[in-house]
Amino acid sequence: MQSHSEENYLKAIFELSGLGKNPVSTNALAKTLEAKAPSVTEMVKKLSEKGLVTYEKYQGCILTDKGSAMALQVIRKHRLWEVFLVKKLGMGWEEVHEIAEQLEHIRSEALINKLEVYLGFPKYDPHGEPIPDKHGHLEQIDLLRLCDVEVNSFATIKSVADDSEDFLKFLGEEGIFLGSVVHIIRLNPHDGSLKIKVNHQKSMYISRNTAEKIYVKTDE
Repeated sequence: MQSHSEENYLKAIFELSGLGKNPVSTNALAKTLEAKAPSVTEMVKKLSEKGLVTYEKYQGCILTDKGSAMALQVIRKHRLWEVFLVKKLGMGWEEVHEIAEQLEHIRSEALINKLEVYLGFPKYDPHGEPIPDKHGHLEQIDLLRLCDVEVNSFATIKSVADDSEDFLKFLGEEGIFLGSVVHIIRLNPHDGSLKIKVNHQKSMYISRNTAEKIYVKTDE
């Protein structure tokens, strides 16, 4: 049984590694987890001793199959709880991440399986991220960042890569949600910002940083 801290590390490594495929540096982990580098190195070595990661000094760490399976179960719980909080308790998509961070450490597999059934086997969380099934299978979604969509194209927002309260509040205030249709009107070459129209109504400018965090499917 892993501690809450160990589960947080496994989840962070998985997410930083591009779905468990690439090595993750201790510096990247320290930044994500807001931890000191020596503490991160100590934890990574501990996870390595448990067979959950492989670690080489100066090369970073990568999850083993066992570590990846554990990370996916934490992610599964987190995303299912987010669906519950939004769909059943009526919370906003900007409110649920921190609460789900706590609920993801509940141990009962039976409870999580029943939660999935109760929710109707959802495929995606409120931010458009795929939910791993109980076997650890995670659907791969072929999407583009909004900043990579060609000018004069239309695209539908499918997910967001930032689930912080401030970012989601900003999107909500601008009327940008999952399913919104975006028309790319102009790209400003000097700073990468975009002029867009949302749902054929509201025109606005968004920064490149914002556009990098919004994932879309272009309309054929």
